[in-house]
Amino acid sequence: MSEANLKVQLQADMKSSMKTGDKSRLLVIRTMLAAIKQIEVDERIELDDDRIVGVLDKMLKQRRESISQFTSAGRDDLIAIEEAELVIIKEFLPEAFSEKEIAALIELAISNTGATSIKDMGKVMGILKPQLQGRADVGKVSQLIKHKLT
Repeated sequence: MSEANLKVQLQADMKSSMKTGDKSRLLVIRTMLAAIKQIEVDERIELDDDRIVGVLDKMLKQRRESISQFTSAGRDDLIAIEEAELVIIKEFLPEAFSEKEIAALIELAISNTGATSIKDMGKVMGILKPQLQGRADVGKVSQLIKHKLT
């Protein structure tokens, strides 16, 4: 299996950050590469771009959760750090879907599965989750689906 383009891009950006002396950016990129490498070592595989997007999406979700916890604790200093990391991680993810695109995907998934009630939510999410990976907050989309099906 050939090396993933996203991983190559991350490595190139790491070198660029080293040359320019951007330590905060370098730290975030190294963290992303370490998370990717950890999975590759554990599973003894080379990750493709789709799987790397999944890893970065998970990191994004962790940052969002941290921000909400730091907000409730009143830790503005830590919120700023997490938000800066969020921006850097987003640079390596595909362009996010607009609200119209998300609504259209939800409608399509509901019609394809024949979902009529909240009991069918798993079917709809099963279709949407791979499409939304790294391009939308799956939690928010889940709320939109619940609203549609109730």
